[in-house]
Amino acid sequence: MMRLDHVSFAVGPDGMDATVKRITDALGVDRVKGGIHPRFGTANAIIPLADRQYLEIVEVLDHPSANKAPFGQAVRNRSQIGGGWMGWCVTVDDLLPFENRLGRRSVPGNRKFPDNQELTWQQIGIKGLIADPQVPYLLRWDDGTEHLHPSRAYEPQAKLIKLSIAGSPKRVADWLGSPDADPFDNVQVDWIAPSGTPGIMSVTFSSPNGEVTI
Repeated sequence: MMRLDHVSFAVGPDGMDATVKRITDALGVDRVKGGIHPRFGTANAIIPLADRQYLEIVEVLDHPSANKAPFGQAVRNRSQIGGGWMGWCVTVDDLLPFENRLGRRSVPGNRKFPDNQELTWQQIGIKGLIADPQVPYLLRWDDGTEHLHPSRAYEPQAKLIKLSIAGSPKRVADWLGSPDADPFDNVQVDWIAPSGTPGIMSVTFSSPNGEVTI
């Protein structure tokens, strides 16, 4: 199993609240205050989406972990150039093939809820995303956390329908380890500027405000 799990938007110089308000006003949806990732030195807000997907708005914190963890570095790098789309994430059933191919182990992540429930996962590939922002990072949610998936924070009001990615589908397929890999399900992908600066250029949603591209 391999599917698109979420897209990540790094806050700009106006900070978390202003970035969240701009996006939620555009979509006509509510936000959920996610929380702190203590291992990464970051914090996020969540917008649940249909099809067990979500939009993450993320900021780096003034915390020692942010200087050490690749995820914190990735968020800081994107925020320092004005914020915007940082990357996309694919969830898989088994990270071992990716660990073997990349030659390193996945790292744990966690986020606690106000009621002390804890969402935990393993992830790998952030260093690849930093070097080549067209490729996704990979994540496996820990068993028993299905009910805590961010897409379930409330009944989704919006749906991700299209990604515009500057890059090469062959490069992404090679990164994912299979030329037939297609993690996008019903999401349309426009591949543009294969020789240009790579990364997500825009994301289009169907929402209470109609079709909105951010």
